[in-house]
Amino acid sequence: MYPRIRDLRQDRDWTQKEVAGMLGMSQTGYSKYETGENDIPTAVLIRLADLYCTSVDYLLGRTKHPEPYGE
Repeated sequence: MYPRIRDLRQDRDWTQKEVAGMLGMSQTGYSKYETGENDIPTAVLIRLADLYCTSVDYLLGRTKHPEPYGE
């Protein structure tokens, strides 16, 4: 999971600080998610999936398909 959120961020040329700002948290806190030092809370995981227009399952590595689910 952790490499996927890093790769998605880098694909958009966003910095950790920019993503952290979008999530309303510190860059240090966000960095710990990318390195796996801290587990990502469910609410943040959902926000990341929305931010990257993907599914939580993709972020968790449960699917190789990055497309979000329909409603």
